[in-house]
Amino acid sequence: MPKNSTMWVPKLKKGSGPLYLAIANAIAEDVATGHLQAEQRLPPQRKLAEALDLDFTTVARAYTEAHRRGLVDSVVGRGTFVCGKRRPRIPRVTEGRPNVDMSMNMPPEPESPELVELMQAGWSKVNGRLRDLMRYQDFGGSPEDREAGALWLRRRGLVVEPERLLVTPGAQCALLAILTMLVGPGGVLCCEDVTYPGLRALAGQLGIKLVGLPMDNEGIDAVAFAGACAQYAPKALYCNPTLLNPTTCTTSLSRRQALVDIARHYEVAIIEDDAYGFLPRSTPPAIASLGSELTFYVTGLAKSVGAGLRIAYMVAPDTHSAARLTASLRATTVMASPITSTLATHWIRDGVADLALANIRKESMARQKIAARILPPHSYASEAEAFHLWIKLRGGWQAASFAAQMRSSGIGVVASDAFAVGAAPEQAVRVCIGGVANRHDIQHALEVIRDALNEAPLARPAVV
Repeated sequence: MPKNSTMWVPKLKKGSGPLYLAIANAIAEDVATGHLQAEQRLPPQRKLAEALDLDFTTVARAYTEAHRRGLVDSVVGRGTFVCGKRRPRIPRVTEGRPNVDMSMNMPPEPESPELVELMQAGWSKVNGRLRDLMRYQDFGGSPEDREAGALWLRRRGLVVEPERLLVTPGAQCALLAILTMLVGPGGVLCCEDVTYPGLRALAGQLGIKLVGLPMDNEGIDAVAFAGACAQYAPKALYCNPTLLNPTTCTTSLSRRQALVDIARHYEVAIIEDDAYGFLPRSTPPAIASLGSELTFYVTGLAKSVGAGLRIAYMVAPDTHSAARLTASLRATTVMASPITSTLATHWIRDGVADLALANIRKESMARQKIAARILPPHSYASEAEAFHLWIKLRGGWQAASFAAQMRSSGIGVVASDAFAVGAAPEQAVRVCIGGVANRHDIQHALEVIRDALNEAPLARPAVV
């Protein structure tokens, strides 16, 4: 691409399906029409994500899909280029094998015929009420949906009055409402120094300043949090204390209590994103149970039952805060889908949600054993019930170069800079071992990753 040209940005068509596919389709269309020419360099993933106001992982997945179709190739250290006659493509090492996208953090899909049958039975019950569920409903969920949400949260040791609980269409919109109400434009929010990319996206959209806090193997450094409270007067602390996305760190009970004590002293609210809190069989109590009067608790069913439900439960510290959040969420989302929230309620009451959670745990543990067998010892961090790994790079590998190397092999992973707040993060990649891939695919992908880890980047061919 000439230096004086503008950066290529795809024109995404509304209603064209998942955004990563829309981007890949736009690449294909622009190649076909000549708007993208052979050898033309595509924008770096981070810059394109910023231009489109999307998560880094969405663009990374789009580039992986474009590579799978043979539209682009990657050159380590240089970037991603459009394929063409002037530069014949180098055959991929995975020729004839399935491409594995390990960039989206999703639970393994259910393979148990019994579970699938029970899920379909729940859908049949919802289908019988379809006429009523096609109408507008009160925001925050019906009384039955709120009671089911409170019942689900008891599995985390939380006893919640339904009046403080809201049913929302996914956790992201709940976080948006909380951040808008608590922090707002120009406000300061503390968080882990490597954190959930969706939080970074929301903070950027709202004009919130993030202050990243260092962590150790027990979670956020409490002394650093106290120092940040004194220096920056943050409005809130955001944390993902169980199986942190991306590092899989779980904050210890003593550290959770220390963070609550500091937040009380400085009158700082806590936003607890408990996306993965249901996965471990044993884990410290939720922060909301230690400091209920200052904690806004959010958990969805995406990681513990299925992402397609798009149902989450948000608990406010008091009914007044719940009412304020209700008004904010009503303005932006109107309501959670009555169809999916009713389905979630059926599955929780019938025990299907518990079976789905148990299935995810069992399959994640089986895949963790595959990872332990293949990857070098001490090369990654994870936990037995987690479905993602935090692979620490050595031997001169840079995270971006390693991710590009994996893309050229048909494997999507996410570089550590996608999660970084402030200072440069350690050189690492997050790898999901869940999703639609089966165990054979996961094993093959991890073998490719292992082989790359065992070779220094300079020892590999420059073009792959």
